[in-house]
Amino acid sequence: MNLRAAPYRKTLETLEIYWELVRVIVPVAVLTRLLQDLGVIRAISPIFEPIMALIGLPPELALAWLTGLLVGLWGGVISVFALTPVSALTTADMTVFSALVLVAHAIPIEQRIIQRAGPGFLITAALRGFGAFAFAVLLHQTFSATGWLRTPLQPSWTPMDQSSDWRAFFTDTVWTLLTMLIVLLVLSWLIELLKALGLMARLNKGLAPFFRLTGIDASTVPFASVGLFLGISYGGGLLIRESRTASTDPRQIFLACVFMGFAHSVIEDTLVVATLGANFASIFFGRLVFATLATALIAKVIYSISDNVLYRAFFHRFNWRPKSLLGSNELIRSSTPYVCSRHKGGHSNVRLCVLSRHRG
Repeated sequence: MNLRAAPYRKTLETLEIYWELVRVIVPVAVLTRLLQDLGVIRAISPIFEPIMALIGLPPELALAWLTGLLVGLWGGVISVFALTPVSALTTADMTVFSALVLVAHAIPIEQRIIQRAGPGFLITAALRGFGAFAFAVLLHQTFSATGWLRTPLQPSWTPMDQSSDWRAFFTDTVWTLLTMLIVLLVLSWLIELLKALGLMARLNKGLAPFFRLTGIDASTVPFASVGLFLGISYGGGLLIRESRTASTDPRQIFLACVFMGFAHSVIEDTLVVATLGANFASIFFGRLVFATLATALIAKVIYSISDNVLYRAFFHRFNWRPKSLLGSNELIRSSTPYVCSRHKGGHSNVRLCVLSRHRG
């Protein structure tokens, strides 16, 4: 009976999370498309031109990055060759631009998903934006100092401007949502099956040394690894469910979300920009190294501050209190101020903290 009940229960939980994702993705996607059609994105892109100068890119690519930030990776890379001729770019240029769009793209959608898991929208979006710029600066300075990759750009293919009407937009959106539903269901079932077979523990053990470098412990590895390989929609979707239990350190949830922001969908997205002429080693291995070091630095910061500061500054509309002070493990969303009481033992133990409405 339990064997039959478990898949049914997980399916219901996954459908609930999926509905939350749909409520985020659809309105944000429609609004972004509307802003694009009205020319708003093009109008505000000059603000980003000074940033392009700091990383040695043509100012025209400011519009491409802004499109990527709001629309997604494909929106950014499709715009590149429509704005700048291939002959005007080098392999280094394409690699630096790829660093920008790989780390920071589809911010309105992806960070809203992250927000559902607890971390605040503004702080995680800002970390991705600054992270993308820092990664691009490091690559630009390396290429400028060494002269590496200064050869003319030779893309394997040149994407055409794939602008489409609203009917095609909605068709693509529905198809994407159906695909996401299938993937989320399969992932949730697969994780439960791997847990039952004892394979999840082995997988976590194999990935744990890598993630340990970032400050992420074994309890959060399954979700961070899903995000790393499949993307934020899937890793974040699983973290939403996990954040509603009392078993995961909220600092670990925050670190997993930060790491996924820096490095997610590393195979598919990397191959896309590599075919456009970006250097694979720089954007794949370089991105992993950057994500590891940046997340480790952020881990030191969040573990050095108090619980109250953490939850007020880095989490969204949630209150936290020690489990020992509550009668239930139920997680309750609240718009009241953040509260994280100290454990009676005198030392704050974030592993005991769960989401709760402040009861004064």
